[in-house]
Amino acid sequence: MSEALEDVRASRSLPEKGAVFRGARGDGSVCSGPAIAPLSSSLPLPNRTALLKANRKSKEGEETLASHIPNPFPELIPPDSSVISECLLPWTKSSATQVIKVYNEDNTNRAIEVPCDITARDICQLFILKNHCVDDHNWTLFEQLSQLGIERTIEDHESVMEVQASWDVDADNRLYFRKNYAKYEFFKKPLDFFPDHMVSTSNETNGIMNHSQLIQTFLSSSTCPEIHGYLHAKEFGRKCWKKFYFVLRRSGLYYSNKGMSKEPRHLQFIAEFSDSDVYTLLSARKTQGAPTDYGFCIKPNKSSSPRDLKLLCADEEHIRTCWVTAIRLFKYGMQLYQNFIQPHQKQRASPMRSISENSLVAMDFSGHKSRVIENPSEALSVAVEEGLTWRRKSCHRLSCHGSPSASQSPLSNLAIHRAQPWFHSKLSRDEAHRLIAEQGLIDGVFLLRDSQSNPKTFVLSLCHAQRIKHFQILPVEDEGELFFSLDDGHTRFSDLIQLVEFHQLNRGILPCRLKHPCTRIAL
Repeated sequence: MSEALEDVRASRSLPEKGAVFRGARGDGSVCSGPAIAPLSSSLPLPNRTALLKANRKSKEGEETLASHIPNPFPELIPPDSSVISECLLPWTKSSATQVIKVYNEDNTNRAIEVPCDITARDICQLFILKNHCVDDHNWTLFEQLSQLGIERTIEDHESVMEVQASWDVDADNRLYFRKNYAKYEFFKKPLDFFPDHMVSTSNETNGIMNHSQLIQTFLSSSTCPEIHGYLHAKEFGRKCWKKFYFVLRRSGLYYSNKGMSKEPRHLQFIAEFSDSDVYTLLSARKTQGAPTDYGFCIKPNKSSSPRDLKLLCADEEHIRTCWVTAIRLFKYGMQLYQNFIQPHQKQRASPMRSISENSLVAMDFSGHKSRVIENPSEALSVAVEEGLTWRRKSCHRLSCHGSPSASQSPLSNLAIHRAQPWFHSKLSRDEAHRLIAEQGLIDGVFLLRDSQSNPKTFVLSLCHAQRIKHFQILPVEDEGELFFSLDDGHTRFSDLIQLVEFHQLNRGILPCRLKHPCTRIAL
């Protein structure tokens, strides 16, 4: 990625280099492109010869000089000369750049110049660096086709320019940069993504498969996994949706015209995936009249016509997730697994923590002499006390910078939570549902927001079992101090940060722990 960015930076200085040579000819025009047109071949021969002599170097200094002085007369140098190859290489790369525009959740955008061979992972790494985000391998680039009302995850290895090349010129299509916690979650918990009643293999001896066996059936070309079940289908130009029994195999997607029969004479071919991609419908009920909101479609890569879309709809979210994930695995196979393990391999090869950080010990500086705390229980209590001290100091700093003290207003000590990435202030229930769904319906994706019905309370929105649940956080006042609780005051927290930190370690009354904060960034 760094080499690609260096190429982009190097290309920006080429017009200035070209202006030097034009200045020697007395041409004051400004070059608008990255390449310079060859000068006329009618120049006097002595000038050409002098230039060729000036470009001849010793073998030791040839590489250094060639990298700094571009050749203004490329037609005069033999094709096998190393001078022209070194001189024209930056110009060739500069012509292979393009400006793209990337959006985030609030539709703000940023335009950047990138090489034409850049991948989706490279784009994500670039925005992670520019926006100082934490790289947890969940940032993803999305392709959204607004006119068709569909979107999909661009796989990390895909070329962004090839994706844009399939767009219509006048279409309002966009690239979105946001979190997607479910992108590779099926590698960690495949049994949650592929229910037993929907998956079968030709060589299985029983109906039970463990974690590794289930993944192996999709990644190995020797096995033949099947996904089967009922889906709603719609033909183009018709308003009605019909329910059919579908079968997904490596060869493509089929539906049965006779109940649940899988005999070849009853299976009708729908689509294959070498030249197609799977998209989710953004508003299936509204735009397509689907029976549920869990719609998806198969779209050919070289077509943007609504007529060519194969529209499908599932009865529940986890059923749609199963079909979409299986199609991605059938299309890319082992490449998806390489995308999943690649960032983890880089971390093992170059660990972020130094030797000194790995050898940290707990120290006690309260006495006249410092000492090492060897008792783990004592070290833990000291760490907790330091955390509470830091929290009290933070609240005191907020009070000293214009906010009233806790004694004046019990709500003032809650201002610190507004700077947290998981807090989304004035967010409606529907918007919270949409934001969590966009960033992945897996266990533990959460956000906190102000309550729309009661301004004095807050709401915790949490995803569990691919469903989004909302829990009200109520204020509890005791002896002049304000606390917050999820269980009617049985468990009390001094502020929302303490509440979130507790439930990140303990499930409490929640169906699962808080694992993945739903965050937004401004590009």
